[in-house]
Amino acid sequence: MSEDNRSDQNRLGNYLKDRRSRLDAASLGYPPSRRRTPGLRREEVALRANVSTTWYTWLEQGREGAPSSEVLERLARALVLSEIEREYLFLLAQNRPPALQHPPESTVSPQLQRLLDAMETIPAFIKTADWTVVAWNRAAITVLADYSAMPLKQRNVLRMVFLNTEKRRLMPEWENIAGFLVANFRAETARAGMSDTARLLIDELSAASPEFQALWLDQNVRNHGEGTKKIQHPEVGIIALDYSSFAVDGNPNLSMVVYNPATEHDKANVLALLKRSSGQNLAYDTVDREVYK
Repeated sequence: MSEDNRSDQNRLGNYLKDRRSRLDAASLGYPPSRRRTPGLRREEVALRANVSTTWYTWLEQGREGAPSSEVLERLARALVLSEIEREYLFLLAQNRPPALQHPPESTVSPQLQRLLDAMETIPAFIKTADWTVVAWNRAAITVLADYSAMPLKQRNVLRMVFLNTEKRRLMPEWENIAGFLVANFRAETARAGMSDTARLLIDELSAASPEFQALWLDQNVRNHGEGTKKIQHPEVGIIALDYSSFAVDGNPNLSMVVYNPATEHDKANVLALLKRSSGQNLAYDTVDREVYK
C-alpha cells in the first residue's frame, strides 16, 4: 500500500496531528522550552482533553475506533478548533456533524440583504426553520404579503396559512400548500434543532387548528426543493410563481426562498404591481429590525 493510501485511510488521525502541530504552546500557557516539533506534544493534548496519552496516540495512529461525541467535544476544545473545524472533526470521526450547541441565529447579513434587493422583479425572502420571515425585498411585500407592516409573530408563514382566514382565501391550492409546509417544517426543525420557539408554535397551532394538528400527526417530512405555487392576488388575480429554496451557508436556521414568475403573463402582472407600488412611494424596511444585528 502506498504512503498516500495509508494517509487517506487515517484522515482523522492526520487531521488531529495537523491541528496539534499548529497550536502555539506559549499562548496556551506552556513554558517556552525547546521543542523538537511545532505545536503541542501528544501528552499535552491528551491532558487538555482528559484522555490517556496512550489512547490519544493510538487515535492519531488510526488504531482506535470512532470516539464518542463527548470525547470529540473535549478534543475540539483541547485543539482550540473553530466551529467549522469542529464540524469537520465530527464528520471525519462519525460521518455526521455535531449537535447544535447554541440556539440557531436568525440574523441576516448586509450582503445577504443586498442580494435580496438586487432581485428587483423577483419576490424573495429569508425565513427561519419555523417559517418566520426575517428579511425580504420590495417585490416580496408587493406580491406575497406586506411583511414590513407585520410584527414578528404575524410574519410566521404557518400562522398565516392556518390561522388567517383572509390569507387562506388567497390560496387556491390551500390543502397542498398546508401539507407541504408542515412536512417541510418538521424536516427543517429537525435539521436546525427543535427550539423552544418551535415547540410553542406547534402547541399553539395544534390547539387552534385541527388541520394543522392532523397534518403534524401524519409525521410526513419533505424538503422545500422546487415547484410552482399559485396565489390569488386581490389586484391582478391568479399569479403562478416558480419557487426554489437555498440554504444560507453556516446557518442551518436560515434559508432563502425565491419566487420567479412562471410565465410571461405572470411576469407582466408582477411588473404591473411593482409599478403601482412605486407610484405610491411606499416606504418600508426590508429586514426584521428585531433580529437584524
